[in-house]
Amino acid sequence: MSEQVLSHLPYVHGAMAEYETPEQLVRAGKRAYAAGYRRMDAYAPIPVDGLAEAIGFRKNYVALCVLIGGIVGAGGGFGLLVWITMIAYPHNVGGRPLFSWPAYIPITFECMILIASLTALVAMLGMNGLPKPYHPVFNVPMFDRASVDRFFLCIESSDPKFQTDETLNFLRKTGASEVSVVPE
Repeated sequence: MSEQVLSHLPYVHGAMAEYETPEQLVRAGKRAYAAGYRRMDAYAPIPVDGLAEAIGFRKNYVALCVLIGGIVGAGGGFGLLVWITMIAYPHNVGGRPLFSWPAYIPITFECMILIASLTALVAMLGMNGLPKPYHPVFNVPMFDRASVDRFFLCIESSDPKFQTDETLNFLRKTGASEVSVVPE
């Protein structure tokens, strides 16, 4: 883009580069990470081995949230049954003790599964920033091919190292077939 066009953009989301092969995208991601860029994302129509590591993807905490949700669900289900059978509605059925824990196992298990699965859904949506019906990368005309046959790397303007002109020149040097500014 020319300097005149860049000066008319009120807000810039980032700089985007288009690649023809997944190998080019992985190499570009590694070069960008090595150059000090940390706020970037990659888009591909197929799963690309090594891409997440190349752009510095960090571990998420969905599994830990699910574990905590499962423990809370199991504890809550078991506690509810103890409260119901021993405190709220104590009944002597067939001479069994009021605290007959083997009968609690199915409900405890089901509460654990229910709360863990709901926690997984909420944690995944929250950590992914979803739902997001609109994203600034949709403003780039060439991005239509991201779901067909092209691979994209977007360095976001929130990156501390981001300077529009320097980042565009850097992306051109990575072998991109097309480089453009992503308007907000």
